[in-house]
Formats: sequence, structure tokens, C-alpha cells
Amino acid sequence: MTEPQYRAWLVDLDGTLYRALPLKLAMGLELGLLGGRSLAIVRRFRREHERLRREQSSPVDSPYALQVARTAEALGLEPAAVERVVTEWMITRPAKWLRALRRQRLLDEIGAFRGAGGRTALVSDYPASVKLRALGADHLFDAVVANGEPDGPRRLKPYPDGMLSAADKLGVAPSECLVIGDRDDADGAAAQAAGMSFRRVG
Repeated sequence: MTEPQYRAWLVDLDGTLYRALPLKLAMGLELGLLGGRSLAIVRRFRREHERLRREQSSPVDSPYALQVARTAEALGLEPAAVERVVTEWMITRPAKWLRALRRQRLLDEIGAFRGAGGRTALVSDYPASVKLRALGADHLFDAVVANGEPDGPRRLKPYPDGMLSAADKLGVAPSECLVIGDRDDADGAAAQAAGMSFRRVG
């Protein structure tokens, strides 16, 4: 069912376009069996992500790079080593599970909305392109605003930076955008701060 009063849908990725809990369980098992030191790096990286979400007030060129740097400093590693582990365990390896875990009904809704003339953007606090391709959903979005990728947001949700950037790329006023996400405290709060409506999934 489409929502024609909106000209654009701005959609979160992780936990929204696919079911997150089965992926977390699968990757937790794989990390525990095969990850070695990588487990500590991924845990610290996630902790730094939530810390940035709570504490970041000033925009930076790349919250992702700052997150990598903080993780590296905390663990006494080189940033390049942290980024390799994060790319492998949070982007590349999870991709094999995503097609089986995707929310097909929501993906169909997005396709129908676009077919009716709506505009769409993917707004993510993590790198998104690999996962979008794994989901078979990259063709559903007119724009991608993803942390860790070119033109990504300068602050994480709940700040509205990513949402406002996506609306600007689509040429749509914030009041005409619907944000679709799985977290009230991140996607919902960012939508409210941007002057947009919010729909929670999950």
C-alpha cells in the first residue's frame, strides 16, 4: 500500500530492508568460531558507533572514519587494520545472508511507490552499497546517503543531516518526505528533527 501524500520515501537499511536478528545470530556464531581478534574489534567498533550517536554535536567530514580512528586508538591498532576487519565482518561476510532475510513486502512497496512516480533514497549510518546489491535492491533508490561512502552524512542519526541531504538530492521538501526505519531513537528522532514524517517497521 503506497502513501501518495508523500513525494519521497527515505529508507533506512540495517534492520529495515532485512530482518536484523537472524543476521546478528548468524554473524555472532561465525565471529565466535572464526573471528579470533576480529570479535573484539567489531564489538569496540559498534560501541564507538553508539557513543558517536549519543555524543557527536559538531559535523565532521566522515563519522565512519572517526569511528574507525577511535576504535584503533582504543585497541592500539592501525586504522587500516580496523577498517579491514570491519569491512570483512560487517559488510562483506553478512552479504551472503541478506537475500534470504530481506523484507520482501517492504521492497515491493518501495517498487510500487517508485512506479507511481515517488522518489526514493537510502539513508544509512553504515556503508550501504554492498548490502544493497546483495539484497537485489540497488535499483529501487534514486539516491544513497551512507556513512563511510562519498557524500555520506556528517553526523549520525538522530541528527537529521543524512535525511536533509537525501531530500536535497531528490529535490523534495522535508515536509513531503516519509522516513521508514526500525528505530524510534535513531530514524524516528532524525525524521522529527528534519521536519519529516516517520513510519516504523520491525
